[in-house]
Amino acid sequence: MNPINRYITAVAAVVVALILLSACDQPTPTPTPTRTPKATPTLTASATSTATATPAATATPSPAATETASVAQVPSTDTPVPTPTPTPSATPFPPGPPSKLGLVVGYNHPQLFDLLATGNVAVVKTLEYDPNFVVEIKKVSPDTLIVSRYTPLPLPDLNNWDPIAAARQFADLLLPIATEPRRLASIDCWEAYNEPTVTTVEQMASLAVFEAERTRLLAEAGVRSCVGNFGTGQPPLELWPAFFPALEAVKQYNGFLGLHEYSAPEMWFAAGANQLESGSDEGDEGWLTLRYRKVYRDILEPAGLAVPLVITETGVDGLVSGRPGPAGNGWKDFADYWRSQGLVSTLP
Repeated sequence: MNPINRYITAVAAVVVALILLSACDQPTPTPTPTRTPKATPTLTASATSTATATPAATATPSPAATETASVAQVPSTDTPVPTPTPTPSATPFPPGPPSKLGLVVGYNHPQLFDLLATGNVAVVKTLEYDPNFVVEIKKVSPDTLIVSRYTPLPLPDLNNWDPIAAARQFADLLLPIATEPRRLASIDCWEAYNEPTVTTVEQMASLAVFEAERTRLLAEAGVRSCVGNFGTGQPPLELWPAFFPALEAVKQYNGFLGLHEYSAPEMWFAAGANQLESGSDEGDEGWLTLRYRKVYRDILEPAGLAVPLVITETGVDGLVSGRPGPAGNGWKDFADYWRSQGLVSTLP
């Protein structure tokens, strides 16, 4: 689930979702009003003809003919004059409360700025951190949170490493980049390892030491961190207490917890009543999407560690295992399946 190619695919789709919260409950989104259609204008022939008229005979018309022609040219008073239809006001995009949705981008795509101009892009996670690019994002949308990740960072061997030394190496690598004045003023937080796989308490504790130390080192230079960045369905819930030192550092240094939440063949598989096991129901929580609610409600909130959360990646991902539906990778691979289920009718 780690290849960068998946993120470039997500960029092309220009769809990824964000949930940035200080509490776990979300407001119910307001439905988008139907836009009032404009009337299609009727084309009128030009009054100027391009054809050359044939000269008429020079015969003098009779008085009766002249009178008849004059009468025929008087417009009828029975025909009403059409009233122009006023142009309806455009519906703001999107209507309702501010959006929590955001985007993942892998390069400077011009369509990003069209979306930012709506004022409703809550976050941009970017693998491209050119200073001019991130400055322009903030210029167009000052309130958009920018999360960046240093991409050429291989995953560590969590069983055989020195997490303190690794944190210092990471800080030495990133700080010259992150403290460049334009990046420092624009990028709100930085990720480290992408989707680390953690299976034991010892591994989770070791990763927590790394994240806590790199959060501290970056914060001393005015750079904030986004820690964790675990893949969908990860890590096992029972391992979260071993990650508390990292979350304590996030709380102290004004950072974020990052999570990824993917599912397939629909976003809601493994959430609520949409389980493989008949009769199972997770309510308003889930094991893939909405998994963060289990983490916050059952583990972090009781420990006083409900730090700000950014779901930096989400979407339909066919690489999710143990799911129903056909084979596929990105969301376009499931369009025919959605049609067969009566879920959509407008996708290409």
